[in-house]
Amino acid sequence: MRIDILTLFPALFEAPFGYGVFKRAIDNGLVKIRLVNIRDYTHDKHHTADDAPYGGGAGMVMKPGPIFEAVDAIKAGVDDPEKDFPIILLSPQGRLFSHKIALELSLRSHIVLICGHYEGIDERVPEHLATDCISIGDYVLTGGEVPALVVADAVLRLVPGVLGSEDSPLDDSHAHGLLEYPQYTRPPEFRGYQVPEILLSGNHAEIARWRREQIIKRTLERRPELLDKVELGKEDKLTVERMTHLSNAAHPESTTPSGRKTKKGRES
Repeated sequence: MRIDILTLFPALFEAPFGYGVFKRAIDNGLVKIRLVNIRDYTHDKHHTADDAPYGGGAGMVMKPGPIFEAVDAIKAGVDDPEKDFPIILLSPQGRLFSHKIALELSLRSHIVLICGHYEGIDERVPEHLATDCISIGDYVLTGGEVPALVVADAVLRLVPGVLGSEDSPLDDSHAHGLLEYPQYTRPPEFRGYQVPEILLSGNHAEIARWRREQIIKRTLERRPELLDKVELGKEDKLTVERMTHLSNAAHPESTTPSGRKTKKGRES
C-alpha cells in the first residue's frame, strides 16, 4: 500500500513512521509513505501557501493552487491510467472515521491524505479535488496532521503482514462492532490484584466463553449503543439481559443502555 500525505509540516510525520511496526513495514516493502510538502508547489519566493479569506474574517485560508498541483504531480507519477485512488481531505466537516472506513481503505493500493491548516482550506479543494472528507471526531484541531496520522495508523495496521500475525487486528475493539475483552499478562498477582482464574486454567473453550461474555459486558457498560448495530446470538442476548438485570438491581434509579430513565428496574 502507498499513502501520500500532503502537508505544510512534513517533519511532523518523520518520528511516527520512523519507529516500531510501521518502520518495519516500510523497510520490508509492505507499505510506502510519501510526504509531500505543499509549499514545494508554490510559485513565489516566500513559498506562500495561504491568503486572507474573501469576504473578510479571522485567520488565513490555504490556497487551492499548490494543493491541486501537488495532486496533479502524484497522478502524473502513477502508472495506473485511471488513477482511481481516494483523495481524502481531513476536515471536522467530514464523515466520522470508523473501523469500517479503515477496513475499506486498507483494501486500496493507494490513498492520498490532504492536511488542512490555519483557518481552513479553499472550498474548491473539497468540492473539485477531494473524493472524500473524513473527520476523526466532533472537535477542532490546529491542523490535519494529527488526523492524518490517526487514519494512516488505523489503515496500515490492517494491511496483511504489517502487524506480523494475521490474527492481531481481528480481536481489537470495533473489529466486529464491539469492544475488546480485557487483556492480562505476567505476573498472575500484582499488588494484590489477581488475573482472573479462568485465564490460568488452560481450558480454551471456557476462556473463549469468558472472553465473549466480557466483550458483551464491557460494551454494555461503556458503549451500549454499539449493541444496537450488531446481530447478537442467543447467548449474547442472555448475557445482555443478565447484566441489565444485575445493573438495575444494584441501581434502581439509573438509565437503560438506550439512555432512558429507569426506576426499580423498569423503564419509565
